[in-house]
Amino acid sequence: MSSPRTAKILLVDDRMENLVALEAILQGLPVEPVAVTSGEEALKKLLVGDFAVILLDAQMPGMDGFETASHIKQRERTRHVPIIFLTAVDRDAHLAFRGYAAGAVDYITKPFDPWVLRAKVSVFVELWGRKEQLGVQAATVRAVEAENARLRDAIEEARSALRSGGEGATEKAVELLTRAGE
Repeated sequence: MSSPRTAKILLVDDRMENLVALEAILQGLPVEPVAVTSGEEALKKLLVGDFAVILLDAQMPGMDGFETASHIKQRERTRHVPIIFLTAVDRDAHLAFRGYAAGAVDYITKPFDPWVLRAKVSVFVELWGRKEQLGVQAATVRAVEAENARLRDAIEEARSALRSGGEGATEKAVELLTRAGE
């Protein structure tokens, strides 16, 4: 069984000081933060990496968070990655609605309580970890099922050899079962 992977968190904000602050907030959690400064960079990271959650600034120059989220949710590979929008824009209900419409699981305005953000991220990291465990267990079950099918085939082949009677049928059946057990 492979060792568990560390959950990655994608941090997307055009301001470096915000990325540093987010990394500090997440410090101590069992995560690997990956910080980028644009929606375009985020989409590139998502092409090659798996992430437990995305913390996405809503207001960025160029491709804003809403457009970035829309692209993320259109891709089969990333459509189920949870997105938490972070924004400095004062509690505008219309922007929050846009965030949820773009596929966000949450929309948090700054300033926010860092402990609340840590708690929310922790929930998604735990869910990601459980999904990873289920994937490992499913692979194990598939391997066991394949081995069982191989052994059933060998037993059936040995039965057929015994039914045919013929000279050396017992020896052939024993040989088939011995090979199957290797």
